[in-house]
Amino acid sequence: MNPSHASGDNLRGIFLMVASMALFGVEDMFLKWAAQGLPLGQIIFVSGAFGLPVFVLMARMGGQRIFVRQALQPAVLARNIGEMVGSAAYVAALATVPLSTVSAVLQEMPLAVTMAAALFMQETVGWRRWSAIGVGFAGVLIVIRPGLEGFRPEALYVLITVAGLTLRDLASRRIPQAVTTAQVSAWGLMAVTLLGVMMMAASGEVQAVTPWQAMVLVGAVAFGTAGYWAITAATRTGEISVVAPFRYTRLIFAIVIGALVFGEWPDGLTYLGASLIIGSGLYSFARERARKRASQLG
Repeated sequence: MNPSHASGDNLRGIFLMVASMALFGVEDMFLKWAAQGLPLGQIIFVSGAFGLPVFVLMARMGGQRIFVRQALQPAVLARNIGEMVGSAAYVAALATVPLSTVSAVLQEMPLAVTMAAALFMQETVGWRRWSAIGVGFAGVLIVIRPGLEGFRPEALYVLITVAGLTLRDLASRRIPQAVTTAQVSAWGLMAVTLLGVMMMAASGEVQAVTPWQAMVLVGAVAFGTAGYWAITAATRTGEISVVAPFRYTRLIFAIVIGALVFGEWPDGLTYLGASLIIGSGLYSFARERARKRASQLG
């Protein structure tokens, strides 16, 4: 690959990742408001069903169809499952856990992706990066504090979110480049919409929305759809070792929004755990880049 082309892809990927984190931060604000008065399944259904037409239209404008054989590829199906699990657990976490706690634990994702790639995709991971993964998970334990005063069992929803989204991101890398971002996004939102329908049918909980709730849902869909496209494009554009660390900017947006909008101020342990997670993640990515440079020189 031409170095200048790779550099351009990485810069575009970084921009898309940071933009997606900002957009998701605002979406989280709207979802947290919505979860205060609406059933979980209804929120998930609206998030998928209202965002889906945007990507269907984008695909059609690009000359691509949605109902094609590629939609049944194993990588696509695995990505959809990850999207469904991650979406449901994440909305559940936002409904019950402070925004900064949710975001801090979510920062474990890059390390979880590295670990999963080593275990399931035969990626080489040295002892230093394994150590970083261990430190990162220690940071998660500090944030959620199992067995200690202040522990909230609902925080475990975020760990389920991490597992689901890790599957989504790994599967995204296995989808052929000939499949467009719009198609991948549309298939994922179809899966989320189906999940919302199944949850509403199982619980029987559906209610009419107030004008305020309607505005909140529209805001969540608008910002979430934009963020969804941006992160899908980011994971398929630049090198993952370059782009993924910029996920950490989400914590900054979450802390600011949580403090200014919801009056949620993180305590010292949350900051400590988040620092361990982010520090270990950045170290892991630095080691990966150094390893790649060494292999190229060798």
